[in-house]
This record gives sequence, structure tokens and C-alpha cells, in this order.
Amino acid sequence: MATAPWRSFSEIMANRKLDPQEAYDFSALSVLLVDDSDHMLHLVQRLLFAMRIKNVRLAADAAAAFTLMKAAVPDIIILDWNMIPLDGIDFIRLVRRGSDSPCPEVAILMLTAHTEAHRVVAARDAGVSWLLAKPVSFKSLYGALTRVVDDDRPFVNSGLYVGPERRGKMRTTLASERPGSESGKGR
Repeated sequence: MATAPWRSFSEIMANRKLDPQEAYDFSALSVLLVDDSDHMLHLVQRLLFAMRIKNVRLAADAAAAFTLMKAAVPDIIILDWNMIPLDGIDFIRLVRRGSDSPCPEVAILMLTAHTEAHRVVAARDAGVSWLLAKPVSFKSLYGALTRVVDDDRPFVNSGLYVGPERRGKMRTTLASERPGSESGKGR
């Protein structure tokens, strides 16, 4: 009898390398989703539900997210860059460096429509685990979650930097590389 292709989160973390034909079972993940856009919160939540992730807590701003994070530490935080009053970069710094942060080493996936090189570097330097360019689809979010789960970079706390080791391969399509972008040559 063949075994089911789905695996628990603990099995994924223990075995890290899966056969390409097998799917990840994200059902055991706890996700804190932070975005000041109600539309994006619910769109990403529906994508996570489609991936069998049922433990998704929603926060419309960084303050609410920090409160939820203190109540129950998530496995992954997914957040938007542009939020008011505290943006995603400042929230990451609060999570990574805050003296009262309950989980400075939590995986953080940032969603953004702004993928210029200087912004990617700013996110990396703030301590983001992975950056995902909008628009978000099931495939792109699933791919980003597998990268976060498979990420074996050591966590660094040097005083000047707190987050995953920055020399790892972090790649996103830069705005200048997109066809038809103002600064790109794809026209």
C-alpha cells in the first residue's frame, strides 16, 4: 500500500529534502498574517487555507500583530511592507531586536510590490527570511513557504544584525528586470 504524499511539519523539518513528486503538508503550521489591507489579508488567508493551513491569525497592523505574537508564537509571520503606522521593515526590527519580542528567530516572509534592489537589501538587512513579490498567487506563495521551511541558514545575532545569515541565496525579480518596467529594457 502506498503512503500518502503529505507529510507533517515536523517530518518536513526533520527530513528537509523531499522527492519532487511529494507535496509539503503545511497543515501543522501556525501563521501570523499582517497587512493593513483587508482585501490582501483575506486573499492570502484563502491561499493558506487552500494549502491546508488552518491556524492563521490575522492582524491589521503591527501593534495588533505583536500582541497576537505574544499570546501564541507563530511558526511563520507573513507581512506586507507598506503598512501604517508601523511599516513591515520596522515591524521586522521590532520582532528581531525588541527586548520583549517572544520569538526573535521566527521565520518572516515579506510580501511587497516594491522590489527595487535597494528595497530588497533593506529587507534582507532588517532580518527578513524571504521576500515575495506581488502579485501573490497560490504557486508563488507555496514556493516561498517551501523555501522558508527548507531554509537551513544559521540564525545570526551579532548586535548589528539579527536574522538569518545574509550570505544565503535570496532572489526575487527586481523591478528593473521585469519586462515593461520603467527602468528595465524589456519594452
